[in-house]
Amino acid sequence: MTNDQDQILRLLSDLIECKSITPDDAGCQILISKFLERLGFTVNHIRKDDVDNMIAVLGSSGPTFAFVGHTDVVPEGDVTKWSSPPFKLEQIGEKLFGRGTSDMKGSITCMLIAIKELVDKFDKINGTIIIILTSDEEGPAINGIQSLVTDELSAYKIDMCLVGEPSCKKIIGDTIKNGRRGSLSGTLHIKGVQGHIAYPQNAVNPIHIFAPTLDKLISEKYDLGNNHFPPTSFQISNINSGVGTTNIIPGDLKMEFNFRYSTETNANKLQSTVKKILDLATIDYSIEWSHSGEPYLTEDSRLLKICQESVESITNHKVAISTDGGTSDGRFMAKICDDVIEFGLVNETIHKIDEHTTIENIKKLKDIYHSILVKLFT
Repeated sequence: MTNDQDQILRLLSDLIECKSITPDDAGCQILISKFLERLGFTVNHIRKDDVDNMIAVLGSSGPTFAFVGHTDVVPEGDVTKWSSPPFKLEQIGEKLFGRGTSDMKGSITCMLIAIKELVDKFDKINGTIIIILTSDEEGPAINGIQSLVTDELSAYKIDMCLVGEPSCKKIIGDTIKNGRRGSLSGTLHIKGVQGHIAYPQNAVNPIHIFAPTLDKLISEKYDLGNNHFPPTSFQISNINSGVGTTNIIPGDLKMEFNFRYSTETNANKLQSTVKKILDLATIDYSIEWSHSGEPYLTEDSRLLKICQESVESITNHKVAISTDGGTSDGRFMAKICDDVIEFGLVNETIHKIDEHTTIENIKKLKDIYHSILVKLFT
């Protein structure tokens, strides 16, 4: 094992052992801040309710580049189904097992080691590096990056931002994210009249009266997408009605649904379209909305070009530029920075039992991050 690899595995092991199930940071950020302070960073810890955040800064001139990440992880699930303890880094062959190895303590480790190599090699960097971390990405994402963008981060005038989410699909370097779709959720309540199933004339079945409208909601073309985004997707996650017996017509229906939408529309337009479809039907309804993020898109940016060059030079294969997948903290950073991309490890096992990455992927990602830093600052 090389000294470089040994250093990476030690740091990753320390982070995995922090049982940081969202929103608990479990000491990750203290460990990271001590590492960064030894490199000359000034660290500011910001506690918001039950969420830990930190902003670490090195330098005072432009350009300003930010690494963004999260120290929280999802719960481990059934521990008995894991091949090794989920909160202990375990190497089996070339694979590294543990909750957070891919999402995203592995990426954070690569960020830190890449910065250390830059600082050790060069006496001066021509710009400012900021590390922004939260323990509220896997949860509600209210008191994390979203809150920092509103209250703290606008003062730093960030020029470029790389979010270390696991962007790759099969092999390291196959995908860079240059945007994400927006996410709008709704909970719809349809009111009927409960009654005996043998006397339907005395009841109003909410399932029956809603069925034609449901078909319209599903078949509606909310937009056609564009060169960067597919058409907006309307998906139902839950429909509940009935009291659990076979002889009662239910009195109400509840449906939960979600839009993943492109830059061709917005939350207000989607809400208006849904309301128009519902109002055309003679149904008694109410609806509650939850908007968790607007879409963002970065095109032809300096950081995107540099990341693409670094990936292709180190992996020797072409990289795809994509906006697919779920939401990320990139949607918040895009409000204060025009140049936001996401690049990290392979996402094939994230949130699963036996989440893992590989030694080779960790090493390559660290080299890519280091290459980006060298191109930006030297």
